[in-house]
Amino acid sequence: MILTPIASKALPRILDVFGAGLQAHAFALAVFCRITATRKYCPDLSADLVAGRGKALALATAFGIPTIDEEPAVAFSWDGNAIRTKSETSVVFHEIAHWQIALMERRAVCDFGLGAGPETGCTAEANAVACVDSATKEEEENLASLLGILWEVEHGEPALLAFAEQNWLEFYVRSNSHLHFVKSLGVLRARGLIDDIGRQLHRV
Repeated sequence: MILTPIASKALPRILDVFGAGLQAHAFALAVFCRITATRKYCPDLSADLVAGRGKALALATAFGIPTIDEEPAVAFSWDGNAIRTKSETSVVFHEIAHWQIALMERRAVCDFGLGAGPETGCTAEANAVACVDSATKEEEENLASLLGILWEVEHGEPALLAFAEQNWLEFYVRSNSHLHFVKSLGVLRARGLIDDIGRQLHRV
């Protein structure tokens, strides 16, 4: 959920300022430019949020991830075996990213052992099997957010909308916000989840 709504008329300046903060980080700047290029799909920061879901389902199939055509509110976003996919496109990509990032043993745990996500219906049950500390949860949520956004870029989806809604542009004038983006990309690259130009690797 976006913390501070962004007016479409303010977006160009926000993107310029954030991009300026990445000038010393060529890799991060190049990835940022790929994200901002998807503005053509959401010029006024709005888009059909489910139109691209078939692309996310195809990616899940490519990874061998089972899916269930139900809303996560029925049970779990990830039930330890399958993703419930009756969600916005960006949410499905996000869950695929979580699957990539989670340790193998946590793929068998509801919501990857992170505790209930915002889409999950069985909140108490998901929280009961949470098995990571708060720092790990925060890091994995950040990484899954960014990796999911990059999957949207790769599939011609309005990734900039998710980038804004998932608060990567919050406090856009602060250097810490820029460095957080740089650091998160570095972790994804170090883990072999993206390549040297910021494109995804189909790592299982």
